[in-house]
Formats: sequence, structure tokens, C-alpha cells
Amino acid sequence: MNAHASPACTTVSNVLSVTNCHSATSQPLPLPAELRRSIAIDSTLGEQIAQQRHAVQRILNGQDDRLLVVVGPCSIHDPDAALEYADRLAALSDEVSEQILPVMRVYVEKPRTTVGWKGLAYDPDLDGSGDMPKGITLSRELMHAVASRGLPVATELLQPMLAPYLDDLLSWVAIGARTTESQLHRELASDLAAAVGFKNATSGDVQVAIDAMQAAAHAHQRFAIDSQGCPVMQESAGNPHTHVVLRGGHGEPNYQSHHVRSAVKALREAGQNPRLMVDCSHANARKDHRRQSEVMLDVLAQRKAGDANLVALMLESHLFEGKQALKPNAMRYGVSVTDACVSWEATERLLKTAAERMC
Repeated sequence: MNAHASPACTTVSNVLSVTNCHSATSQPLPLPAELRRSIAIDSTLGEQIAQQRHAVQRILNGQDDRLLVVVGPCSIHDPDAALEYADRLAALSDEVSEQILPVMRVYVEKPRTTVGWKGLAYDPDLDGSGDMPKGITLSRELMHAVASRGLPVATELLQPMLAPYLDDLLSWVAIGARTTESQLHRELASDLAAAVGFKNATSGDVQVAIDAMQAAAHAHQRFAIDSQGCPVMQESAGNPHTHVVLRGGHGEPNYQSHHVRSAVKALREAGQNPRLMVDCSHANARKDHRRQSEVMLDVLAQRKAGDANLVALMLESHLFEGKQALKPNAMRYGVSVTDACVSWEATERLLKTAAERMC
């Protein structure tokens, strides 16, 4: 990343210190550089993340015939449960690694159709207090801990200002259905080292994701905040490692063979990577988490029948099945507070089945 600003952020605005440039209704956040120093990536972990990014990219480029599976909780609200999940996934990864590359969902931001809990980074105490300094720190600590267990880390980047706190830990990034059409997120994707999956729009429109791929492949000059908290003009190089994620739309699925053929045809006509990820949840499962298995099996059957463009899946799973409402002092351990998820037992069964069918 190249930024046109001096290391000291020597502008007129520098007369204000970091600690006094907030009002009575705002709260100062740690600088990205501070958090990266306090929760640092050593050389061994850095090399691991670089290798995992490369492995993801090879699958998406058709150079590795394993199946990429982004799997984990819809959102993270309890770091302890997330780490128990990570321990289980790391052990399972060792069993299926010849056929599957599992990447753990560590989603700390959640887009909302209207209002609702916005994720660990925003409200880690689940009570509306909005302790974002704590949330950002917990998010980095958690991603670091998951990566340290040997797992590649995936997240959805929703707020571009959050990216400098986390992006060095990520092996795969989602740009969601509500933000794929956003110029800011396309520019952000162009500046990431990790591969990026653009979801089709909530309407089911795949063209917006294809347009996003084209935009993200180009270099951009964009507004950004650097690691010292300074506003800068950032120059991105463009990201060649992007792809479409089919997630259905308006309650209707788009993973069946005719949908896949249509998406591949449109991608090829646009000169873009035709390889696809299918999100087994959301509209593809008709909002029924238990139907993720039938989506997965259909996709695997298409691949077995010769469609080599189906290279990746996404599953929403947690330690225990279902979802729960946010209720202080009455929360069930290991159960999602956003979309309903399949249980760990179901996840293990699905991943082992996928590995068998990839042989």
C-alpha cells in the first residue's frame, strides 16, 4: 500500500492530538498501528498467512483442485465459543486437507437490513453500549488466535475504516450482497492482499458482482486512514484474485446448474474469472439452515458431473444448532445470535462427506 502522507501526518489538522479530537458524544479508538504492535504477527505466523492466501488463490485460479470451504458461525459474539469451534475445525482440517481447504468464518461485523446488533467489533458486550475500542481489540485478538491455530481466517469487511486493524490476518474476504455495488468497497477490495468474494445482490443480480470484480482489478486512488490514523490518498494496485459468490436472492436459490451456467457465461463474456463459490445459506437455503446440506450435495454433484468452475462453498455453522435472541444473563453457549446455523456434528459430517465426494 502506498500513501501520500508523511509518517508524522504533518498537516494543519495535526495541531489536534489523537486524545482530544473527539466530542463529548464520541470515543477515541486505538490507532491501527498501535493495535498491530500490541497484537503482533511474528515472522512464522506471517509466513503461514502468506502461504494460506496463496493456497486460496490457487484454488480460485484453478491451479489446485481441492474444494475451498469457508465455514463457521454466521457472526462471532462469544470469543470463547469461537475458539472452541476453531480447535475443532483445526483438528478436522488435518483429516480432510487433501481434498478440502477449510477457512474459518470470523465475522465481527454484520450488515443490517434495518437495525440490530452489528457485531463484535461494534458492541462486544451485547448490550448496546457500543464499546468499539474493546470490540476492535477483541476482534484482532480473536483473529490472531484463530490464525495461530493454523486456520486461514475469513471475514466480511463492511466498514472500510476497520480494514487496517484486521486485514493483515485475513486469507479470504467477503464483500456482502448489500455492499457489492458500493464504490468504496470495490476500491477497498482493490487494495487487499487476500482474495475477495463478491456476493450477488440481494435481488439475485449477478451482474453487480461481475462489475465489482472488474472495478477491483484496477488500480485506484482512494480516501483512506493510514496505520497512524491520518487521512491519506491511498493508491491501490488492483486485486487480481476476486470471484463471484452465488447466494440466491429474494428468497429464491441460484445454485442450480442453469444458474451456474448463466453466471459462468456472463463472467467469461466479461473476461473475468469464471470460478464460483456457492453460499449454501441465505436465499439458497430459503432461509432454512437445515437445507444447507442439500445445497452442498447438489453443488458437489454438479462438480462430479464435470463443472470444474464450482470450486468453493460457504457454510454457516456453530457449536450448536439454531439461533437465539440477545437476552442478558440468559444466553446459550455456542448458539448463533444472528442467522441460524447447523451444529458442529452436522458440520463435521458435511465436511467429511464433501471430502469423500471430492476423491
